[in-house]
Amino acid sequence: MAPALGAAYETDQWSNRNEPLRDATEVLNKRVNDTIREIAKDWTGPRNEARFVDRVYHRLGGIYWVDKIEKWAMESPQVDRLSTPRHASVYAEPPVWATRVAAFFGIGPTIKVNGVLIGSDKLGHFMSQGRKFWLRYRNYHDEARAAAQSAFTERAIFGQLTTGVYSNADLVANYEGYRFYRSLFDDDIMTGKPSILIWTGAGWKVQRPFDFADHVNEYWDEAINVNHFDALLYPYMKKALLKDCDIYWERPHSFDVPDEQELQQRYRDLQLRDTSELRLSNLCPKEDHSKGASSLAGG
Repeated sequence: MAPALGAAYETDQWSNRNEPLRDATEVLNKRVNDTIREIAKDWTGPRNEARFVDRVYHRLGGIYWVDKIEKWAMESPQVDRLSTPRHASVYAEPPVWATRVAAFFGIGPTIKVNGVLIGSDKLGHFMSQGRKFWLRYRNYHDEARAAAQSAFTERAIFGQLTTGVYSNADLVANYEGYRFYRSLFDDDIMTGKPSILIWTGAGWKVQRPFDFADHVNEYWDEAINVNHFDALLYPYMKKALLKDCDIYWERPHSFDVPDEQELQQRYRDLQLRDTSELRLSNLCPKEDHSKGASSLAGG
């Protein structure tokens, strides 16, 4: 049961959105690439893809509350973070009966990867839930069926049942983790790129580096790919988000999704829920902003 509770904290990509934050792509890439190279270098025995995936998972993922790479990103001086206390976050006002177990956990830090603000928890989803997705795919040979199981998990113990939150961004990170594990061995999972590894007959050889930029996009950002909140939580969250309109108008382009149609097509089987009405770009009326600007100018 502990892993479910560990997934119960939320992250907030709204409240400190316009604060400067150093991009962590390079240092995170290094940690993953170092791990892949070490496993390949130390390999003994025949080709075994599942064994290689398990070794990546045990070094970067984990069965406990917080995955190893996630814990490292939350603590390392090499990774810049935005930390928001619960009382200053968008989750401050909902009562305990609306937020359920999430009320007893803090707000996870936000980091920047590939120019996108993401919760540090997404690294855990990428490594651990991505592996589970990969294992299901190997069993079913069907992405849609594997995705349906991932969505069920988000509805149940890891998501809405315990917190009132169905995280679209979690599902995206799960799927991209699956794509990472497939790209270790399969060509063209990243369009136009060979597999990260090639089997030589005597062991594994790294033929290209891993890059988080192949996976992280605006749909990892919960202020853009907004969570679906259940009926208990929704009115509180909408009220809280409306208070952040000033943050939106300070930098409206930070909510843009340049290739949204392509992302929607890529994630068509993930059972993402349409929460676009809660994006600040849709929630914050332009006329109200204009009135506010005119009032300030006149004051």
